[in-house]
Amino acid sequence: MPHPAFTFFSRFVDDIRAGRKTITIRDASEAGWQAGQRLALYTNPEGLPFGEIEVLAIRPIRFEQLDDHHARQENMTLDELRQVIRAIYPDLPPLYVIEFKLCA
Repeated sequence: MPHPAFTFFSRFVDDIRAGRKTITIRDASEAGWQAGQRLALYTNPEGLPFGEIEVLAIRPIRFEQLDDHHARQENMTLDELRQVIRAIYPDLPPLYVIEFKLCA
């Protein structure tokens, strides 16, 4: 049975493949996964497959709680991370940190 699909913007593919990006921050619509679940990765918006991840943990987080540790896990500065989150989720809904590892 194929794994559920999960997308990342194309600009993050190299960081994910290199292990520099180990979390993603999403809203509730994309946070229904379970630890141990494997997800097939596709680029957004092209829809090109580029690997598979295993979900390690999912934790709720408020925008104000984002810190340098989260930024490092995203391979960004904290200012960059906050700008990206605000661009994707301008209304700042409840957010979730999805920690993952790339599958071999």
